[in-house]
Amino acid sequence: MTSQDAHILIVDDDERIRSLLGRFLRKNGFMVTTARDAAHARRLLAGLDFDLIVLDVMMPGEDGISLTRSLRQSLTTPILLLTAKGEIEDRISGLESGADDYLPKPFEPRELLLRIGAILRRVPTIEVAQPKFLTLGLLRYDTEKGELWQGDTPLRLTGTEQALLRRMAASPGQPVSRTELIEDLGRGGNGEESDNSERAIDVQITRLRRKIEPDPKEPRFLQTVRGAGYMLVTD
Repeated sequence: MTSQDAHILIVDDDERIRSLLGRFLRKNGFMVTTARDAAHARRLLAGLDFDLIVLDVMMPGEDGISLTRSLRQSLTTPILLLTAKGEIEDRISGLESGADDYLPKPFEPRELLLRIGAILRRVPTIEVAQPKFLTLGLLRYDTEKGELWQGDTPLRLTGTEQALLRRMAASPGQPVSRTELIEDLGRGGNGEESDNSERAIDVQITRLRRKIEPDPKEPRFLQTVRGAGYMLVTD
């Protein structure tokens, strides 16, 4: 797995750390989503799949080790723990909870990259062939070219609509959160939650529905999934 394929969830109660890590990892080619605490992380994990979780241990409420132990009951996603504690007992405790690696603070960003790379190389990659065409009623979407057709006539899409439809078509039948769409479309800024960015995504979804839905007010193909985001449903 390469950085271009990997989606990382950063969980840290320190907004500055979240922002710095998010910018650094995006600069190095990763897709990044951030969570401010364990509860926020659980909500994201309920609707999204991640390739790696970078998790701070010392958080108010449910700490990183407790969250790791709980997640390991049903989740195999690799977890890298970050903590100010560097004692051997703390490292053992973190690894025994189910973490894949343990990095004491402060650390060099390059070391974090090396640790992440080493973990991702150990994860087996399963290639799933994407169909060349997706059918949306009378429309046909070319997944390789990113083109939408009605019969022999191409339908014009804006650059943002093309990017949005391409992202949704990459995982048909699976919800994609607004947060993930913001990150993928480059509208996330520092990676933190943004009402303005979320509203912009909603506007683009509405415009795209006008082009692909027989009745945009009752969407059949580009559906809203309450609490999870949007989902592309094909024939």
